[in-house]
Amino acid sequence: MTSRLLPETVKQRLGDVPLEKRFYADGKYLNNLMELEAELETMNDEMYQRYAAAPGNDFSIWVNEVIGDDKLARDLAKARSQQQAAKAIRDRVAFLRAKVPTA
Repeated sequence: MTSRLLPETVKQRLGDVPLEKRFYADGKYLNNLMELEAELETMNDEMYQRYAAAPGNDFSIWVNEVIGDDKLARDLAKARSQQQAAKAIRDRVAFLRAKVPTA
């Protein structure tokens, strides 16, 4: 069974998270998926590994628990580099944007 994404859900996933739920990485607060993607694009491998290493992938956990996107969270958990993680976010954002009806 395929679940249908409601426009409200898509907008929530693409929007900013509440201030207290922002992701803190490398001295910056990240408010949404696009900011996370941009940070991953410039993050060095050592920093990426610190957040992505076991026991849990912090990126995946944040996306699952705060953004509410379990599919993207699984993709981030599988990513082996910050470039793969950034691409997973870029692809998912493009997919979600295609789901938002235009006025």
